[in-house]
Amino acid sequence: MASDSDMGFLDHLEELRWRIIKSLVGVVIGSVVVGFFIDWIMNSIIFAPAAQSNPPLSIINLRPYGQFIIYMEVILIGGAVLSVPNIIYQIWKFVEPALKENERKYVTGVVVFTSLCFLSGVVFSYFLLLPAALGFFANFGSTIIENKISADEYMSFVISLVIASGLVFELPMLSFFLSKIGILKPSFMRKYRRHALVAILLIAGIVTPGPDITSQVMLGIPLVGLYELSILICKYSQKKTQ
Repeated sequence: MASDSDMGFLDHLEELRWRIIKSLVGVVIGSVVVGFFIDWIMNSIIFAPAAQSNPPLSIINLRPYGQFIIYMEVILIGGAVLSVPNIIYQIWKFVEPALKENERKYVTGVVVFTSLCFLSGVVFSYFLLLPAALGFFANFGSTIIENKISADEYMSFVISLVIASGLVFELPMLSFFLSKIGILKPSFMRKYRRHALVAILLIAGIVTPGPDITSQVMLGIPLVGLYELSILICKYSQKKTQ
């Protein structure tokens, strides 16, 4: 592979094009896998939280092609989630020529840790945040009003919550990269810890939909833990740089 200094602008564009293509191939393969199990995924994973809420939420389809669109949406997004390690690997390989020789050996650890952070956020939101939020909304309001939720609105709610939580859980990895390029330092993170706690509460309020205090607190607690972990990672990264 040519070094970063040997590659011109067009070479970088060509490299980027192939990395995008390889990422899309991974998404297609992941989508095929999801499509093979799509009925089980829809019944046992996607809509199971609504059926298990107390009281159960009734999901309805309002458009003739509504279920088809939802199935395709789940297949594509599920394929992207399954291919997260490959996408992260392709991103890392694209920036690899700009890294120092001793930094390139971390590719496996970076891919694994970044993927675990994202998938941990997805799992956390699905098993904890989503049931808490659905339970809150199922019991909120007048008993005269029957809660019947359109399938596309339900999907939008679930996907936004799950993906947002996955991205928020990337805080330790973001701290690692910012510390490696000298922008973030452990002393700075300790000094502004109280400010960060306020920001965490705001982020938890934005990510969790609606005025559900329970789910906001449930997301805020692990975010505080991730912030403290980020300080340790930042400190470790600074030592390795020196």
